[in-house]
Amino acid sequence: MAGPLKGIRVLDLSRVLAGPWATQCLADLGADVIKVERPKYGDDTRAWGPPFFGPPEDRQSAYYMGTNRGKRSLALDITSTEGQDIIRKLVMESDIFVENFKVGGLAKYGLDYASLKAINPGLIYCSITGFGQTGPYKNRPGYDLMIQGLGGLMSVTGNPDSTPGGGPLRAGVAVTDLFTGMYGTVGILAALYHRERTGKGQHIDMSLLDTQVATLANQSMSYLVSGKSPERQGNSHPSIVPYQSFATKDGHMILAVGNDSQFAGLCGVAGLTGLVEDTRFATNQARVENREALIAILEGVMAQKTTCDWVDLLSAANVPCGPINKIEDVFADEQVQSRGTKIEIADADGILVPGVANPIRFSDTKIEYSQAPPRVGEHTDEILQELLD
Repeated sequence: MAGPLKGIRVLDLSRVLAGPWATQCLADLGADVIKVERPKYGDDTRAWGPPFFGPPEDRQSAYYMGTNRGKRSLALDITSTEGQDIIRKLVMESDIFVENFKVGGLAKYGLDYASLKAINPGLIYCSITGFGQTGPYKNRPGYDLMIQGLGGLMSVTGNPDSTPGGGPLRAGVAVTDLFTGMYGTVGILAALYHRERTGKGQHIDMSLLDTQVATLANQSMSYLVSGKSPERQGNSHPSIVPYQSFATKDGHMILAVGNDSQFAGLCGVAGLTGLVEDTRFATNQARVENREALIAILEGVMAQKTTCDWVDLLSAANVPCGPINKIEDVFADEQVQSRGTKIEIADADGILVPGVANPIRFSDTKIEYSQAPPRVGEHTDEILQELLD
């Protein structure tokens, strides 16, 4: 059974993370993704290591591998007249064009949306930049870390300034890039449906800053409703209690009590049934208002058992909870293993390359893992012969 995007071709002129994340998802869904790279050097992230996979003379960085499976690599100098001509010919054979050059960066090569639309009116052209195609910051470069700061995420990530180790922190992965890639994928799929009905392509303008502000979610709405900026509060939640990490007898774990019935289940397991009727804690609003008093009680109790003991007891009572795993623990977890989250893809030499599965699960179509992350220019001859004769 073919992937749902079988027959769709993507011309991918993006590098690093946000753009490649979007095009990797399209490849997983069955699209033919042609990754256009600089001859010899390729995507910047090919050098972002260690760690690297494979022998020294033919190694791939783990970073690059995580965002480029399922693609074919075309090594091409787009600064040359011949290279630009090849891109324009490939555009005639493509449905989607993804790029993350600076605003106007491709216009000097005649590869901007207006130029390519003229030769393929049905082309869906997705531009990913730090600040978008308009506005006073449009010409500034943008990277995930700076956008996490500028866009407010770091103001709500980390411990309060008044506590040991307090201060702003970035998220452990480049969430702004990843969310931008995912929103870009959503936009591309919506544009495909629009083209199906109208025959017309369009330009999609994706901005890291726009995405970061959008994904502040409840934190931004809290500000817009109250007029007060949320502050960093470590692992606790501003609107739900108890919803945070706790020290146990042998480590730490998470309690994520989202409603009053779950709180009652927690109290039953922990031998604190009297708290259910205590007006200070009977409702979530009351627990938020009396956060410090409740957390002090729970901290004393949670420290009496191991993480494993608590997870077994609380899970049996349908109380959301879990350990704080290292990455090695994640891949050893029985649920993660049962879902087939770790995958392996054979490269051109038959070497099995590790990877992480796409989380989408279809009932009638499938996610495709037919192509390991390609070497620079691995498919240049194949693509030029197949598509341009």
